[in-house]
Amino acid sequence: MRDTVRSAETAAANARNPGIDLLRGLAIVLVVFNHLGIRIPLEKSALARVVPTWLLNRLNWNGYEAVYVFFVISGFLITGNALRRWGSLAAIDARAFYARRFARIVPCLLALLAVLSVLHLLGVTDYVIHRSGQSLPGALLSALGLHLNWYEGRTGYLPGSWDVLWSLSIEEAFYLGFPLACLLLRRHALLVPPLALLALSLPWTRAALHGNEIWLEKAYLPGMAAIATGVLGALLADAWQPPRRTVAMLGWLGATGLGAVLLDGGALWHFLRDGYMLVLTFSALCLLLCCQWRSGDGARPPLRGFGWLRSWGRMSYEIYLTHMFVVLAAIRTYRAWGGDPAHGWLWYPPALGLCWLLGLAVERLLSMPCERWLRSRLMNAAPGGRMDAQPASSRRCRFQHGSLTATERKDAATSRTACPGR
Repeated sequence: MRDTVRSAETAAANARNPGIDLLRGLAIVLVVFNHLGIRIPLEKSALARVVPTWLLNRLNWNGYEAVYVFFVISGFLITGNALRRWGSLAAIDARAFYARRFARIVPCLLALLAVLSVLHLLGVTDYVIHRSGQSLPGALLSALGLHLNWYEGRTGYLPGSWDVLWSLSIEEAFYLGFPLACLLLRRHALLVPPLALLALSLPWTRAALHGNEIWLEKAYLPGMAAIATGVLGALLADAWQPPRRTVAMLGWLGATGLGAVLLDGGALWHFLRDGYMLVLTFSALCLLLCCQWRSGDGARPPLRGFGWLRSWGRMSYEIYLTHMFVVLAAIRTYRAWGGDPAHGWLWYPPALGLCWLLGLAVERLLSMPCERWLRSRLMNAAPGGRMDAQPASSRRCRFQHGSLTATERKDAATSRTACPGR
């Protein structure tokens, strides 16, 4: 059983989509830049003498948009994997789906909460929960109960290392209901319309929340709208393989839209108001579709010189959960050494490097071993004691040697290259 799980994990690692990892890497780097920039703004550093101030501002203030890119990627990857694993969303195995999400999310989350609880009890600066109406039990319950975003909207911001969990509350709340909705509605004709309405509701659900700054940023419906956009994209990618020219046009359209939001979101806001978030989510979706369809069109070498950024994407979950430890330590050290704003930019490279190293350590020592162990136990407990899916490489080999069943042969002939989600 362990060998089966390990071979499945190896096959998944080999089948990663480099373009999607690159997009995730860009998103997590922007999140780290944002959390550094709140405390050490680049516009006040010596870089402002040689780099336009507007560009430095955009490097520091796109963290929120980057999280929404993550939401779209999440919906796209998890739905795509479900389609490859079970053939259709109507056949999704809810028990196996939840087991996989549990194995991926819970080990790192529990470890983070344990560390944060100890730091709070020891009274370590930057980690003590002190606002009126907040407490350690309340924060733990909200994180484990997937309503930390609501908890912050009601009581105020939590310390930085707790605050990052707001997006996890939205994402996992969506996936609690997702397989049940798939099994209940079963047909795409019934599933797609509510998903489309949810995806398109993003500007209006945000506009309705402008009275509460925290809730505006962290409410459930806007985040779930972005995830629904990714789900719809995965369904489209599974059903259609467009011509190469169309794929290329989608790629350019996505890159142009995403660049417009990240480089001059203020101008888009002036014309579109909250509608600029639709430009963001649909641009991210265009890039995802382009990456997916290009991979299905034949092997293409990844862009050279961006391996480091793809590694950020591969470890995005681990880096996202742990980067605030590095950010807060860097800020404390920066201030202890005088806190000269002109030299603030010098703290970015070492902070980024340490974030990557910490993410790598967590992935190698905690995340991957725990996920592999939990999957072997949870999948073994499934009816028949079998994995719910076989490695893509195994199916491909059987297809080539003519040993697939008729149904498997049809699925294999129409499948796309896998791009496993984390």
